[in-house]
Amino acid sequence: MPGTERQLTLRFLAEPNDVNFGGKVHGGAAMKWIDLAAYGCAAAWSGKYCITAYVGGMRFVRPILVGNMVEVEAKVIYTGRTSMHLGIQVRAGDPTSDQKHLTTHCVAIMVAVDDEGNPVPVPEWKPTDEKDIIMRDSAIRLMQMREKIGNEMSAHLS
Repeated sequence: MPGTERQLTLRFLAEPNDVNFGGKVHGGAAMKWIDLAAYGCAAAWSGKYCITAYVGGMRFVRPILVGNMVEVEAKVIYTGRTSMHLGIQVRAGDPTSDQKHLTTHCVAIMVAVDDEGNPVPVPEWKPTDEKDIIMRDSAIRLMQMREKIGNEMSAHLS
């Protein structure tokens, strides 16, 4: 039922084909996993097909090793009329241990669309505790900063 599944966690092992030239998991693999988790979370929340509108603030904190158990958590932290802002955290560690360390984090914005690709409304998410309010307020501030950055980036268009 739309508007009830706010969080999604993907769990899997990092595979040898995910390795970069340095022997660690490629950043592009982590970005793909982030996009998959963001889509799954947004689609569950909205009950609609969703497209990625933005992924930003990506921080690669620590490498992921082949054979690590990877957990990619996506959580709705703000909803607009047709968009959902998701906080994403990637954690990894030895699969024989329950301890995972933060490896990557970012914010993704997904937009719900209809069969013609037009944006459609999503259920509103309302924070229920102090931590949720902090995340929502941060998402709003980031949205305001992105507008300024977008204006500045237009100078780089030819």
